[in-house]
Amino acid sequence: MKIVLGVCGSIAAYKAATLTRLLVKDGHEVKVILTDSGKAFITPLTLGTLSKNQVYSGLFDEKTGEWVNHVALAHWADLLLIAPLSANTLAKMANGMCDNLLLAVYLSATCPVYVAPAMDRDMYLHPSVQANLVTLQQRGHHIIPPGEGELASGLEGIGRMAEPEEIFDEVKKKSPDPLVLAGYRFLVTAGPTFEPIDPVRYIGNHSSGKMGFAIAERLADMGAEVILVAGPVHLSIHHPHIKKVDVQTAEEMYQESVKYFPECKGAILAAAVADFKMEHVSDQKIKKTSTDDGTLTLNLIKNKDILSHLGTIKQANQLLIGFSLETQNEMANAREKMLKKNCDIMVLNSLRDPGAGFSGDTNKISILAKNGETVDYPVKPKNEVAADIVEFMTRRYF
Repeated sequence: MKIVLGVCGSIAAYKAATLTRLLVKDGHEVKVILTDSGKAFITPLTLGTLSKNQVYSGLFDEKTGEWVNHVALAHWADLLLIAPLSANTLAKMANGMCDNLLLAVYLSATCPVYVAPAMDRDMYLHPSVQANLVTLQQRGHHIIPPGEGELASGLEGIGRMAEPEEIFDEVKKKSPDPLVLAGYRFLVTAGPTFEPIDPVRYIGNHSSGKMGFAIAERLADMGAEVILVAGPVHLSIHHPHIKKVDVQTAEEMYQESVKYFPECKGAILAAAVADFKMEHVSDQKIKKTSTDDGTLTLNLIKNKDILSHLGTIKQANQLLIGFSLETQNEMANAREKMLKKNCDIMVLNSLRDPGAGFSGDTNKISILAKNGETVDYPVKPKNEVAADIVEFMTRRYF
C-alpha cells in the first residue's frame, strides 16, 4: 500500500523509525509527515533515510519555499497512519481544526485512517480525550489501543503507544490480498454500441473502450474470472482470466449481459450504450437523392436499459456498478440514477472536467456509494482509475 505516516510530538516518536522500517521492508511505500513538535524527538533525516522518501513537515517546503500540495498527498495514500498520536493532534482531528500539514492531509484524506495514541495515563483517561477517541471511532477510524507499563512520567499504567510490531500487524490486516477476488466471476461491459441505419451507416459515439478494458484487466489481476462484453473497439485482450465477447448493437450487449450476469458475483457496466436505435433499418443504402427537399428524417426508438434490467434481477449477494456521464447537476443526477437502477456503486464522469472523457488515456471520476459515501479523485491514467474503482469496491465488499 501507499502509506502516509504521521508522527506527532511524543516520546514514543522514536518508535516511528522501527515502524517505518517494518512497513518499507514489507513492500509498502511510506511518506512521513513529521509535525514541528515531533522534530524534538526524532529527526527528518532518520525517517527520510528509512522511508527512502522526502519527509514533509510544514505547508511550505523549507528548501524551496513552494507550497506542499496536501490534497495530492492525501489522495495518493491508501492508508493514513498516525503513530504516535498526541492528545493535541487528537483533539484537533476530532474538532476539524487545521493548523499544520498533517491535519490538512487528514481533512483531505478519503482513505482509511489508523491512529495509535500515546500519552500519559491520566491524559489518556481524561474524559475529553476519551470523547475525542469515540468521535474518531464513529467516523470509522481504526484505533490501535495503547499498552500498559512504565510511562515517561515515571507512572505505571495505560498510555504507552503500541509497539511497532503490533501496529505493523494491524496494518498488515488491512493490506489487500493481491488475489482477493480469486474464485469470483465478474461481468464488465466496454466500448460503444453501433446502431445501424442502413448497411453502411450507423449511430455511435466516441467511446474507446479503454476504461472498461482497464477495469477487466484489474479484476483479472486480482484473481477474478471476467466476462468482457465489448462493443466495436480497436483493443485486444490477452489475460487468460478474461473471456471477451464481441458485440455490435445495444440489443446484442443486452442479451449477452443478461446471459452472463446470473453466474457472476458482480457487474461493472462501463460501456457507453446507445440510448436509441432505428425503428426500421433500411436493407439498402439510403441515397441522398431519396428525398425531394434534401433532408432525411430518422425515426428512433429507445434501446433496452441494460443497467436498469440487471438492477431488477440482481440478487442480494451480487454487486452492480454503473457509470453516469453528466453535464449538469452531476452529483444529484448520478445519485438519483444509482438509487433508481438499484446500483451499489455509481462512477460519475463529467465532460466539463479537463482530462475526462471518451477517447483519451486519462479520466477524472467521483465514486458514489449507496450508503451516501462520495469520494472524488484527481485526473489519472485510465489504468489507475480502474484500480481506484476496483479498490473502492473490494475494500467495502470483500
